[in-house]
Amino acid sequence: MIPVFDGHNDFLQRLLSEGADPLAIWVEGDGSGHIDLPRLRQGGMFGGFFALWAPSPPDPDGIDWQEQQERPPYAVPLAEPIDTDAATAHMLRLTAKLTALERHGSLSICRNVDEILAAKEEGRIAAILHMEGVEGIADLDMLHLWHRMGLRSLGPVWSRRNDYGFGVPFEFPGSPDSGPGLTDAGKDLIAECDRLRILVDLAHLNAKGVEDVARISNAPLVSTHSGAHAVSASTRNLTDAQLEVIAGTDGLVGLNFAAGFIREDGCRLPFDGFDPYLRHLDHLIDRLGENGVALGSDFDGAQMPHDLSDAAALPALISAMRAHGYGEMLIEKIAWRNWMDLLRRSWER
Repeated sequence: MIPVFDGHNDFLQRLLSEGADPLAIWVEGDGSGHIDLPRLRQGGMFGGFFALWAPSPPDPDGIDWQEQQERPPYAVPLAEPIDTDAATAHMLRLTAKLTALERHGSLSICRNVDEILAAKEEGRIAAILHMEGVEGIADLDMLHLWHRMGLRSLGPVWSRRNDYGFGVPFEFPGSPDSGPGLTDAGKDLIAECDRLRILVDLAHLNAKGVEDVARISNAPLVSTHSGAHAVSASTRNLTDAQLEVIAGTDGLVGLNFAAGFIREDGCRLPFDGFDPYLRHLDHLIDRLGENGVALGSDFDGAQMPHDLSDAAALPALISAMRAHGYGEMLIEKIAWRNWMDLLRRSWER
């Protein structure tokens, strides 16, 4: 079985939302969601980015935006900003859930690639602490505190604005070129992340924000869970111009598994087979090269297709790559080796 390292999951939010014993869900599985320890091991996933994310409140007008996204075209307005103190408290609770899994001994919060590979060899899940939307960071002092707690990756925004920048709305068809980029505070944040060797994630940033990061950062540019806009014209996917900028830094894109960002019609409903993934992978490899493409599932945070319903189904995706004509070395690069190389180049500059 080819091992897999994953660019994004929202498992911690599911743990908190369900309000159940996190160790019971993690160790035994409860049949819900996409991730637990048995299914990770069954699917060969040895680690990934575990996201800290604070949800927005329900739509004040009671609109079901999930239903809207099942019938493209659609245009979901950006969510309103959320309170920083409340978001910080929420993300600390999520981090506490992750440390509970680490105390169990089946997972390690990793701060460098050597720790990831050591966890892999010893049979533990390797977790990178990642923040998706930095409402949990009030200022640069808080960034340093989070770094001391193990934070090694962050995305400045989710799909709403905050003190640091502007995200893309959920829209299909649509362009990521919407709204202004990073604020002055956001530009200072990126510069400080460069000094601390914290990976900056471009996922959810609008086009001008991506341009700002590219101007400020000396690190390889990374989008942990995105697709190719040329294949599926979602605002969450990267245009060829953006892919060219990422390629120019020897950067990387982790392919998002979310049905609504992968399907050519943008419909947020499951599909059969793996052809949509292969079209995205072919395009990303063509633009980024074989060393610039990886996986970024969005497990427990998005609608999955029928044949990749959870982490246990990952071998089926690997088999589809093989049947598509990808060689074993290319599959290993996409599945995990490219992430290890990228993280070394980001964290050990």
